[in-house]
Amino acid sequence: MDVLEDALRLYGARGSVGVRLEAGGVWGVWVETYPGAALHLVAEGEVWLEVPGRPSLRVGAGGAVLLPAGTPHGLAWRAGARMGACDRETAAAAQAAGAVLRLGTGEVDTRLLTVHYEQDSALGAPLFPGPVHVAAGEGPRLAATIALLSAELGEPQVGTTAAVNSLVDLVLVQFARAWLRARPAEGAGPWLSGLQDPVVRDALTRLHHRPAHPWTTAGLATEISVSRATLSRRFPAALGEPPAAYLTRLRMELAAVRLRDTDEPVESIASAVGYGSPKAFSRAFQRVRGQAPGEYRTSTRALQVVSR
Repeated sequence: MDVLEDALRLYGARGSVGVRLEAGGVWGVWVETYPGAALHLVAEGEVWLEVPGRPSLRVGAGGAVLLPAGTPHGLAWRAGARMGACDRETAAAAQAAGAVLRLGTGEVDTRLLTVHYEQDSALGAPLFPGPVHVAAGEGPRLAATIALLSAELGEPQVGTTAAVNSLVDLVLVQFARAWLRARPAEGAGPWLSGLQDPVVRDALTRLHHRPAHPWTTAGLATEISVSRATLSRRFPAALGEPPAAYLTRLRMELAAVRLRDTDEPVESIASAVGYGSPKAFSRAFQRVRGQAPGEYRTSTRALQVVSR
């Protein structure tokens, strides 16, 4: 398992829902709030994205833009266009029926998909904490994924949510690859930025592959054939924290998912994430999560029941 694969297992799409849109003439829609992250994929034509505090962005055919949860934004036929509020009821009806949502009154010249997906609430920051745009030329396989998503959304059936989750994960891989090729100054979080440095990438691979191993900075450096000083300098420079802090956070996220989703005893989970003592694990978990493991398990399961 490589690092990106492991990250998608943790931070990938959950509960994806989407709708196909067709637009033409003068149109614009403003989205103030929405569930989860928003992914807009343009199949034909072009869309202008407006995000407060950022320049207008043109997203052409074969391109896509990803916005973190809670980012107010608008989509329109041209930069600076007037926009109305999103009609959520109409959008939800179109989504449920696999129908096309129509925007504007002119001849259709733009077709796009909008997908919302949840990040696992047990985890921390997503792969991309800021808006990220991938143009058609940067993600040459993106058009094929857009076509698959469109077909799936156009005929909802058993397994559609799972299929859309998988396709969104594929889009996230394509976003990550495009970002790593372009190496922009902003847009991706420190985790993805760390993959640019081969030393940090090798260290992350070892930590994700064996999170229960009793890693030390010196031992990790030896494992990837660099000096301790080199790893101690480059790891925090890329990720904003030393290897030990990153490993603790990774272990707590893995433990949080298992506490919520399984009935494993706390002792077994503690051992699985590298703690020989349940008491030491409980102290670490409470320090990071603000709750003891048992309390966290109870509260997260109660939230799941309420949200159903």
